[in-house]
Amino acid sequence: MNISRKRYRLLRFARIGSQTACLALFFFLFIKTDYTGSDTIEYAVNILFRIDPLLAFSTMLAMRAVIALMLPALFIVILSLLFGRAFCGWLCPLGSLIDFLHPVLKPQKKRSPTRYPHLAKIVLVFILITSFLGLPLAGYLDPFSILVRAMVQALYPGINNVAVAFFAFTYDQAPAAVNMVTEPVYSLLKYSVLPFEQKYYELGLVSFFVLASVFLAEFFQRRFFCRNVCPLGALLGWFARVGVLHISGGDDACGKCHHCIKICRMGAIDEKRHITTEACIICIECLEQCPRQVISFAGSTPLSQGLGLSLSRRQFLASLSAGVLLPPVLSVRILKSHPDPLVIRPPGARAEREFLQRCVRCAECIQVCIGNALQPALLQSGIEGIFSPRL
Repeated sequence: MNISRKRYRLLRFARIGSQTACLALFFFLFIKTDYTGSDTIEYAVNILFRIDPLLAFSTMLAMRAVIALMLPALFIVILSLLFGRAFCGWLCPLGSLIDFLHPVLKPQKKRSPTRYPHLAKIVLVFILITSFLGLPLAGYLDPFSILVRAMVQALYPGINNVAVAFFAFTYDQAPAAVNMVTEPVYSLLKYSVLPFEQKYYELGLVSFFVLASVFLAEFFQRRFFCRNVCPLGALLGWFARVGVLHISGGDDACGKCHHCIKICRMGAIDEKRHITTEACIICIECLEQCPRQVISFAGSTPLSQGLGLSLSRRQFLASLSAGVLLPPVLSVRILKSHPDPLVIRPPGARAEREFLQRCVRCAECIQVCIGNALQPALLQSGIEGIFSPRL
């Protein structure tokens, strides 16, 4: 093994280590969002949403104001301008989960081109336009919101329910010798991992199926959601186009084995071994496994790849038209003029319109509610209020 390949292997291990550490940090902060006997949350449990450029841009567009709490998102913007979509390959919790579950969720075909290469960009344009017109929809498709919402409303309560049932069964039915082991284990889990009390949510199944669909799509294509749907990935890919560092594909020395094309998890390498910068998540695998070592890191001058979204005029106009028409159509519904008086928002909530513009449907306030009083709304405040918290 030559020196370059060893270096790339170390980088790949560093990427796996980074994914593992970020996923562990995500779970730690998620658990710390739950009530732990104190009315004070000692950790920045909402940091994931504060560094999300998609949520930051859509919320600020809707509010026509700079929100200081979301300015940390500039860190991810700068990271993308320097290293492309490295966030998607190295730091994203949902992307890390998808990668770690890949051995179980292998696609039917080892390699297939991205099915809908422009869909995520169309979704991004649509979300930004509706946000500008006062209807932020980013929270419905943002990867962080999808993941946290499903964990709050379905996975975490479900795991707790199963754990409590199991340890209750062993306590009642198992011999004393078994209980000498299971009871300390339960106490440890209850203290460190399991929630303060069992909670139930009305839209738990809906949130679960949304997240499950992200994983089940892996059977059709690796990282299907990241390639074809994720608006955050599309936004970071746009920044990557004007970025400084990227991976350069095969040149005249390439043996045309197409091995890089087969192993690329994002379908970022075409038949000519050209690597699409806005799709590449810097996973390092093509660098390490290229037999002739003709794939390498390369620098580029800013704006060398242009600022375009790579959308056709028809695709751009379609997303623009949908984004422009949806807010006024929703504004003439009966719920706009006669809001449901039974919808009560969490304590301290702002006026309804501003509340919906700021809410990213992450369900963290629902998670932190001690008495399980907060529930996700369905249609009580209209389509734009789905998954927003209510009493």
